[in-house]
Amino acid sequence: MQSATYRGERDDSRSADRKQEVPLTLNDFQRELCTTSRWDFSDLTALFVNCTLKPSPEQSHTEGLMRGSTQIMELNGVTVEYVRALDHELAPGVWPDMREHGAERDDWPALYERVRAADILVLGSPIWLGEKSSVCTRVIERLYGNSSILNEEGQYAYYGKVGGCLITGNEDGIKHCSMNILYSLQHLGFTIPPQADAGWIGEAGPGPSYLDVGSGGPENDFTNRNTTFMTWNLLHAARLLKDAGGFPAHGNQRSLWDAGCRFDFANPDYR
Repeated sequence: MQSATYRGERDDSRSADRKQEVPLTLNDFQRELCTTSRWDFSDLTALFVNCTLKPSPEQSHTEGLMRGSTQIMELNGVTVEYVRALDHELAPGVWPDMREHGAERDDWPALYERVRAADILVLGSPIWLGEKSSVCTRVIERLYGNSSILNEEGQYAYYGKVGGCLITGNEDGIKHCSMNILYSLQHLGFTIPPQADAGWIGEAGPGPSYLDVGSGGPENDFTNRNTTFMTWNLLHAARLLKDAGGFPAHGNQRSLWDAGCRFDFANPDYR
């Protein structure tokens, strides 16, 4: 019986004749932005986590889109790390280390240290049935497991970090997936700048994915513009936070709240 065809970041074996390695390069507009920038981002670090359902070394269309953003950052001196989440064994759960809760192996603690060291976190995900991938859900769940950790100011650990997302797929779902991912990141404490998402989707029905020959993905001006704006907005937000010494620490410190400070919130006993 012939296997079913699913939409999303599909199995490349069914389209080997049209698969290509696209050498993604910045267009003239993007290069001009980089060369005329008056900002110094050389002390910033960014972590890109690809939540594709494909293990390495399979081609990832999501990685193809992420590459456009990483190139802009690298040209501006940012230290960029790239991780394919599926290449790591991230145990299910919402504790910092699931080995302490029955898991035989958990690579999350090491990956969390890379998140902790980064100023910028970008999650990339394919679309499956209109939703972000299960791998992306797992990564967000594990981020949540560390969200109660406090920084030196007594704020939650992700305060002072900037978050964004990149989405690939077919038919529909960019805004839906971005809405979910960006809400989750801000809820955990990340700062989300304007237009912190970008994506590409193909036509409805069977057809080429982002890196396939004839897809038009790498040449799509709308996608390239949004990816460029997202990248620069992440850089600007991270620069502002870095220069300010982090997110302002007043009225948002869990440690002081637990100690009894209420930051001008009215005592209900006196209402």
